[in-house]
Order: sequence, then structure tokens, then C-alpha cells
Amino acid sequence: MPDSNWEPVIGLEIHVQLKTRTKMFCRCENGFGGEPNTQTCPVCLAHPGALPVPNERAVEWTIKLGLALGCSIAERAVFHRKNYFYPDNPKGYQISQYDEPLCSDGTFVVPGEDGDATVGIVRAHLEEDAAKTIHVGGATGRIVGAAHSNVDFNRGGTPLVEIVTRPDIRSADEAKRFLQLLRQTIVELGISDAEMEKGTLRADANVSVRELGETGYRTRTELKNMNSFNHIARGIDSEIRRQISVWESGGEVVQQTLDYEVKSDTVTARRQKEEADDYRYFPEPDLVPLEPPAELIERVRGDVPELPGQRIHALAPEVGFDAAVELVTTGNERKARLLVEHGLDWPTAASHAMNQLSAVEPLAENGPALVEIIRHRESITRDALTASFAASASPGLDAEHVLAQTAIADTSELAPLVEKILAANPSQVASYRGGKEGLLGFFVGQVMRETQGKADPKLVNELIREKLSA
Repeated sequence: MPDSNWEPVIGLEIHVQLKTRTKMFCRCENGFGGEPNTQTCPVCLAHPGALPVPNERAVEWTIKLGLALGCSIAERAVFHRKNYFYPDNPKGYQISQYDEPLCSDGTFVVPGEDGDATVGIVRAHLEEDAAKTIHVGGATGRIVGAAHSNVDFNRGGTPLVEIVTRPDIRSADEAKRFLQLLRQTIVELGISDAEMEKGTLRADANVSVRELGETGYRTRTELKNMNSFNHIARGIDSEIRRQISVWESGGEVVQQTLDYEVKSDTVTARRQKEEADDYRYFPEPDLVPLEPPAELIERVRGDVPELPGQRIHALAPEVGFDAAVELVTTGNERKARLLVEHGLDWPTAASHAMNQLSAVEPLAENGPALVEIIRHRESITRDALTASFAASASPGLDAEHVLAQTAIADTSELAPLVEKILAANPSQVASYRGGKEGLLGFFVGQVMRETQGKADPKLVNELIREKLSA
């Protein structure tokens, strides 16, 4: 946690790859996982004379995202050339947008238990992604310390939306919640898978600190290459601590780009951070301005569903605020609603959606069977219960068949087995009675193994506790 005399000031830059069928300015296939350098053509490889043509679907989807972010949609948006020289950029410039973006001046509300936080959106603009640079050798997989780098141009030219927030975020946890909710919003809009592990969602954090009561902004740094929401939050906290230490020791924070090292919980400098002037933006001469018609904007507006953030407060009275946030931001809300629609109470439905069903996507037709199985879960074997949850992703879940696999709930049958297990593990019994109550799970596991998972776990727990307390 940062020093209470200092206030963090955080802004985020989020890049979202759109899952259009083809790339942004050419007809190459747009997809993850192909053999390196097989999804390329003269346009995305910048061969002389090859000219770009905008992807209409990418423009529509960017407008859709902008509307979900509360942005104004430009009557006229211009593509620019962003000039920089790096191996992932064969043209020597990236086609992006600068002072006339497609979407601007939005707001995104992050629900909070003690009050909502409103994060301003400076812009959401459309551009092409760079190729993927793979650093080989070294301890971290990053350019620092790498022996050499390879470039895969499959990603080059992928439609990319960059979302830039205002510096309205005041903690690492708030940044994490913002990103989780934004990701779910993007997924529900149907425009991207937004998976950080695949690189279809990437986020950088601009971080500075100031003394409480100070109104201006101090020098900021940019954290890059963080591959999970938890790492982003930890990286921000680490940089906040570092900057406070620098200021309090009489030093000056230098504007630079940083990597966060997870194992050491520290940041490492990469390079001095560029300013917009360094990129020498100028209008792309090969593309005409975008002028989305009003009827297109209204049609796309009609396709924007109820946003995830709007549902959190409605769910909170049913399951509690934290569970409501987890349900919505993990996408498990839909599973819980399926169970509730068929008669299960919200707390039970939410618990199963976020735990036993978190790794599967139950079919709607299996709703009644799932609810029947969950209601009688204590009377069937653990293996049957686990198998039924996995089977709910396929049609035809048979509740009657599952419920026929009843658990062993006969005390006269289980009590001798419990005594046998305890007698065979005297040191663990002594440790349990000495205060290591976590060993209860060990004894339960032994009984379940002996019965091939058919014993009633609740009854086994009761019998073991009774025997150990005697």
C-alpha cells in the first residue's frame, strides 16, 4: 500500500485486437496461432506500391466500443502515420489516428460498494497492430538480456483499438477492477476475445504520485509488458512505492518506460519515454478520412447490449457486492442466471457458477437437470456430481441417472472404515489433536479413496470429528 501522505495518479492505455475475419488494411486472415509469417501479403509487409484499404467491420466495431464507453463519435476521423523505426514495423510507420480519432471524450463507470468511480476516456482510436517480436535467450523473455530477437509478421496489420483513459484512477486495485470490467464489456460486445495470454488484450499503466492536496501532475512513467490483471496491480503498487521513495529522498522521477519483474517485485528501466512529437505524426496520404453516417451510428447503437457494470448493483442484494463483481467480470453470471431461471436460489447458483461450473459452459437445455442434481448433491457420490457438471457442456444431461448413483450414507458401514483409517495413521491423529486441524481433509480423503468416492463427505466429516474428539 502507498504512503498515506501521497496520492497515486494512474492512467491506462489499453490495446484491444478486434476479431475481424481479415486484417485492418488488407485481406490477410486475422487469427491467433498460425505458423509464423504465413498470414502475410505485400500490403502488411509494406512492399513498394501496395496500398491500404480500411476494414469496414473494424470501423463499425470501433464505433460500437466507443458508444459503450460513452464516447462522442467523430463526424470526420483521420488516419495518421506514426513514424518510428523498429523491427516489428516494416513500413517505418504505423497507420494510426492522432488528433482526429474516431471516438473521444467518454466515461466509464466502475461500480464500488462505497460509491462508483468514474474514469474519463480521452479517446478510443483505430489503428493497425505491429508484428510480434519474440526475444530469445536471457532470463525474462524480454529484450533486456536477450541473445537475439525473431519477428512474426502474422500479427502485423491486425485491427487494433487503443483506449486511453484520463489520469482518474487512484489505486492499483481500482485499475485492476477497471480493466476486469472493461474486458468483460469488450467480450460481451462480441468484438474481441480480449485474452491477455494471447495478446488480444494488452494494457500499459502511466503512473505518477503527488502529495495529498497537490493539484498538478508530477513526472510519470509507463509500465509495459504485464500479462495479467494481478501483475498489473502489483506492478503499479511497486512503481508507486519506488516513486515515493525517490521523491522523499530528494530525487527526481525520470520519465521512462519500465518493465515489471514479478519474481523480485521490482521495476526495470527499458528506455526514455517518447512524446507525441517524437513520432512526427502526419495525415496518411493513402487513406481518405472516415465520415461515419448518422444512420450507421444509430444502427450500431442499437446493437450495444446492457453493459456489465450496470448489472453489478442489481446483483449485489442477491449475492453480495464482491460476489456480484466476480460473477460479472468473470463471465459466470450467465451460468448463475441459467440456474436461477430453473428455480435455484441466487447464493447457491452463484457459488456453483463460480466454482464447480467455472470451467464449463452448460447448455441451456441442461438447466432443469443441473438444478435437480445440485438440490440433491449431498445424496449422490462425489464422482457422479463432478461428472455431471462436466457433462453439462453437452446435450442430454440425465438427472435421473446421476441421482441413482447414491452416496454411502450408512453410519454402520462407514464408522468401522473411519476407525481403520485413524488406527493406520497414529502420528496424524496425534498432530490433529495437537492443534493441526487441517489434517481433517487428509482423513476424509483417505475414506473417500477407500470407498472410491462413494461415501457421503458430510457424514464422513462428522464421523471423523466425533472419533478424534473422543
